[in-house]
Formats: sequence, C-alpha cells, structure tokens
Amino acid sequence: MKEKQVIDSKMPDREMVKGDTPTVCELPPALKPGDVVGIAAPASAFEREPFFKGIIRLTELGFKPYIPEAIFASEDSFAGSDEYRAHQLMTLFQDESVRAIMCARGGFGSLKVLPLLEYDIIKRHPKAVIGFSDITALLNALTQRCGWVTFHGPMVVTLPETDADSHRSLVDTLVADYPMIIKPAGGVPLRPGVATGRLVGGNLTTLCHLIGTPYEPVWEERILFIEDCGEALYRIDRMLTHLKLAGCLDRLAGLVIGSFEGIEIMTDVWRVVMQVTESARYPIAAGFPIGHGTQNVTVPVGLSATFDAGVPSLVFEPPRRDLK
Repeated sequence: MKEKQVIDSKMPDREMVKGDTPTVCELPPALKPGDVVGIAAPASAFEREPFFKGIIRLTELGFKPYIPEAIFASEDSFAGSDEYRAHQLMTLFQDESVRAIMCARGGFGSLKVLPLLEYDIIKRHPKAVIGFSDITALLNALTQRCGWVTFHGPMVVTLPETDADSHRSLVDTLVADYPMIIKPAGGVPLRPGVATGRLVGGNLTTLCHLIGTPYEPVWEERILFIEDCGEALYRIDRMLTHLKLAGCLDRLAGLVIGSFEGIEIMTDVWRVVMQVTESARYPIAAGFPIGHGTQNVTVPVGLSATFDAGVPSLVFEPPRRDLK
C-alpha cells in the first residue's frame, strides 16, 4: 500500500454546534470477509507484544489488517505528536482500499486530535471506526460532525483479552444485517420502561471532557450508555453529578449502565446512578457487557435503538446502509 502525501492539518470551522447534528446518522458500508482494516493510533503509545497478538486475532476474525508505517511512534507517552496522529487518521480515511479503521489503543490523547481533523474531507469517505475508552472522544466527534454511525467495541491491544462472544459481536455488528439485538444474560432492570432514541455515550470520564466543546454529543432524547475503569466511587459520583449539573441527564430517553472495572460492589454504582437521576422518569438498566472487561460487545453509536429496561434489551434498526 503506497504511502500517502502529507495532509495539512487545519483547524476546522466551528460553525457547526451540537444542535446541528443530523437527525439520522448513516451506517458506513458493511464489511466483508477479507476487507482491509486500517490500524490507527490516535491516543496513547502501546507495547508491541499485545499489539501483534491483537493483529493475529483480527486476522483470524477474517479481516486483513493494514499497519501504517511508524505506528509505534511515541512522543510524551502519546503515539506520536498530535499532528502526526491526526495525519495518520486523515490518511486512513482517504485511502479507498481501507474499508474500516480500528484503533490500536485508548489511554489518553484523542481529545487533542479532534480539532486537527478535517471533517469536511472525512465526511466524503464513510467507513466504520471502532474503539472504546479514550476513543469515545473520536467516536462521538465523528457522529456529531459527520453524521456517521461509529462503533464502540474492542481495540487491537484488547482483542486478545476479550472473550469469544465479544469477538462474534464485533464481526456481526460490522458485517451482519440488522436488526441487531443486545439482550445481556446479566441485565438488571433499575427503572423499567421502554424508550426509543439514538445511542450516545461511552467512557464516562471522556464524556465529561467533551462537555462545552464543539464535539459534545446531543443528549436530548438520546439513550446514553456509560462505562469506566479504575475510577473510585466518589469520582463516578462526581462525574455523574457534573453531567446532571450541565443538563446532560435532564432529557435523556434512557440510560444504559455498562461495566465499571475496579469497583468491588457494582450495586454501589447503580445506587449512585439512581440517586443522581432520582428526579428523572426515563428507563434505566444495568449489567450490559460494554466496557473494559473481558466482555465488551460492540454497539453502534448514533444508531436508533429501542431500549426495554424491563427485559433488559437494546434493539437496533438501521436507517439506511450505504452499499458502495
């Protein structure tokens, strides 16, 4: 695969604000076995051993990984400079042989890349983008600025640690026909009810950092899902309170609670969620295998879903899939 010319990274215009998000997000082209998946590193640097184990697993799942040159660049614990990481993403977006982009690792640093991306150019090259954790910033920015469905799911370095169900979920979500149903065996109804809305969310810490930026999600009438890792209960309480005080939790359609790795008693998290949202009436359910655990099912950010908190379940119906 030929090296692409360096792309000037310019600050995008900020005329688009969060209220300008398209009313319908479009699914990127479906993948087929053997399609090329480009690997991007928009956040932290990473070790070679787990990376190559993940590359082997991605190949076993039926895809052809493309690893850009200098993927192991490192600067101040990031995977290269901000400009380099943005250039790497822009190059992958514009490469027509690359059918999807999977992020190598999260960590931190995705926020620093967002203002360096050229969204008008990216919008002309729709493709699946997959990641979680710190990549929450990139997923929601692309959904917000480009009107795309993006995919909250495993990354290259986490693939070796996630279970077979998560691997099947990744492949099924990227290649299978819809509707898609997520009905976790360990689902816990907290406030029963049924709601329909577009899915937004991801890592709770990163979502808080998006508030007040041009990349902040639209919250109204959305089904929000949250997860996190290594955060003490008081910090989770503080972040949820931040979302509440910022008005983000006022008019949701529903709330889905994923995994919170490192919390010894998960019911403590559920209790805090219910306390913070006690004045709300929308449905809430917990126990969804989304996040930093060995189970991390892939969910489409920006796609409309019906959420039944009493079951609990999420059922996704696509608006339209580009068959290009």
